[in-house]
Amino acid sequence: MAFGLRHNGPRGVVGLDLDGEYIAAVEVTEGAISRSASLDLAPGLIHEGEVQDAPGLTEALRDFFAANDLPHDVRLGVANQQISVRSLEIPHIDDPKERDAAIRFMAADAIAMPLDDAVLDHQGVGEVEGPDGTRRERVVVVAARAATISSFADCVKEAGLRAEGVDLNAFAMVRMLAAGGDEGQPAKVYCHLGEVVNLAIAIGSTCVFTRPLTPVRDESGFPLAAALADDIRLSIDFFMVQDGASAVEQVLLSGPDATREGFAAEIEGALGVPTEVAPPLANVEAGALPPEIDPYRLTIAAGLAIGGRS
Repeated sequence: MAFGLRHNGPRGVVGLDLDGEYIAAVEVTEGAISRSASLDLAPGLIHEGEVQDAPGLTEALRDFFAANDLPHDVRLGVANQQISVRSLEIPHIDDPKERDAAIRFMAADAIAMPLDDAVLDHQGVGEVEGPDGTRRERVVVVAARAATISSFADCVKEAGLRAEGVDLNAFAMVRMLAAGGDEGQPAKVYCHLGEVVNLAIAIGSTCVFTRPLTPVRDESGFPLAAALADDIRLSIDFFMVQDGASAVEQVLLSGPDATREGFAAEIEGALGVPTEVAPPLANVEAGALPPEIDPYRLTIAAGLAIGGRS
């Protein structure tokens, strides 16, 4: 799934994660990371997934890409409270245009924002048989305010870069961390701890539920385990009331804050669900990363990069 702005070209595509605390960029070539870079981001440029200082972010991007000699085609990730994600069930429709129209019609009632002001995309997550024996399709629909997408895209353009596409950070996370093959796989929670916490529930490699969280933090800025566990529990409870939902068997944490000693154990103790820190680059070959880069910063960016190859 990807929002608009897609172009096709022969150059490499860089996954670009604009976390409120840092920039991370990854280029993936033939399944392996070929280039990567990260930089602490000055406070106040981005807050809770929204651009706050466009000139400052533009300058930071321009300097960052020049200093690291990165390709200028990028795939952006977004995550904030202005993004709505809903699961819908529609009749099976073979004609793509009719199917898209049906999804948009149903999304207008399910999503709490005017679709004229939104960028909309969707992804099929499987078929079921309706009570009358007819085929029905389950889809995940994502809507983001167009102004939010444009604010990031404009900064990228002004920095001399080209937005090849825009994707949801939660989907990039699942793409990077989940094992392939959905048949018979248990549901798992994936939780990436950044300035915005990206939470997703996936069956195999298919994301079936996602929501962004604004974590409660302690005085040093770390997410509070008990508060995050409550948010995860509420998300699981909401997911479980959906038709066809399967029990969540594991929680996988990612992001730099996830590696704090004892944090995963605190989450597990509060939830009663097995919890561990996921390998940060599970679905690519990491190779020799620059020694100064924390690989746990690269999960979202790498997931965006491999999405850009499809």
